[in-house]
Amino acid sequence: MYEKLLDRFLKYVKIETRSDGNSTTTPSTATQIDFARILQKEMEEIGLQNVFYNENNGYVIGTLPANTDHAPRKIGFIAHLDTADFNAENVNPQIVENYDGQSDIPLDAEGKFVLTTKDFPHLKNYAGQTLITTDGTTLLGADDKSGIAEIMTAMDYLIQHPEIKHGEIRVGFGPDEEIGVGANKFDVEEFDVDFAYTIDGGPVGELQYETFSAAYANITIQGKNVHPGTAKDTMINALQLAVDFQNALPQDEVPEKTAGYEGFFHLMHVEGNVEEAKMSYIIRDHDKEKFAARKQQILDVAEKLNASFDQERVHVEMADQYYNMREVIEKDMSIVELAKNAMIELDIEPIIEPVRGGTDGSKISLMGLPTPNIFAGGENMHGRFEYVALESMEKATDVIVKIAELNAK
Repeated sequence: MYEKLLDRFLKYVKIETRSDGNSTTTPSTATQIDFARILQKEMEEIGLQNVFYNENNGYVIGTLPANTDHAPRKIGFIAHLDTADFNAENVNPQIVENYDGQSDIPLDAEGKFVLTTKDFPHLKNYAGQTLITTDGTTLLGADDKSGIAEIMTAMDYLIQHPEIKHGEIRVGFGPDEEIGVGANKFDVEEFDVDFAYTIDGGPVGELQYETFSAAYANITIQGKNVHPGTAKDTMINALQLAVDFQNALPQDEVPEKTAGYEGFFHLMHVEGNVEEAKMSYIIRDHDKEKFAARKQQILDVAEKLNASFDQERVHVEMADQYYNMREVIEKDMSIVELAKNAMIELDIEPIIEPVRGGTDGSKISLMGLPTPNIFAGGENMHGRFEYVALESMEKATDVIVKIAELNAK
């Protein structure tokens, strides 16, 4: 049904587009611009109209005009160009046809890296399907090049099948989602739709309209270094203060010990010596009040440690990153119901759970454009064990087409 879907996906993942959190440009890497230009040409070739690349925000945008007599609500579909901070050069996808649902899958010729059903029991869900894996040396890039391939294929299909009635559809592929800044410059007015969906979720059926609210905290600790032999009552060990800071936070409220709606503090990085130490945290919670309390807890720990000294030794730099999009979307749940009904008509069971993370939709929703998230099919994202089933990508493409069809009714 979607003859070009697999070829598109394989072509896209071989293009290196990793984002760079240390960059100050938009997009953060030139390779994303190159990829956007490739997509721009393809969008024009399949017949999308008014295709353009916005140099201010890195989005390539195209329009599928309505083919109905009336004017249903305008829909947007969005996916991101970049891949995560893992080796993404020379991606060499492997295809496993008619997977038996039981066997382990060696990724590299030496068998050093293996997809095992013991470590990844969800492999058993893909019996009889075609899997696309890595060769063990890179990530795959299904996050989110599967989403791009699915949107592009759905638009191509709708253009080739004008008997399927739909309203106006706008497509947008943007940068830097993986480093959390891609949607900062998104132009809601320019995109000009009534609602949108990011095609950026995981396994089949995922439909998400709740995300974490997120903040980061960078902690700088100033110590005082003297000879350890004469250090009594003089030395201030910045590394010890870093340990004390971490130990003052709830030890069970960390990613590896939480699930569902449970928030966390995540120590991402620590470095230093006796004289100075630096720590970086991310702070996450779904609940607005609990999110605020977590940020205050970071400040309270710093204040308590500083109280032991005659000057401020622990400095906190903290800022919000994005917010739970539920507060916008729950005002009009019809767009969630539309996606849910599309899945049900396709015999896909909707899985409506909170995202333990964020999407570009988090920021875009808070900008005034409600944007839930729909599955793109990938598993084990951001690393060498990433894979996606072709059948999952086909189902995601089906959902996009069905949403367009149902919206026109």
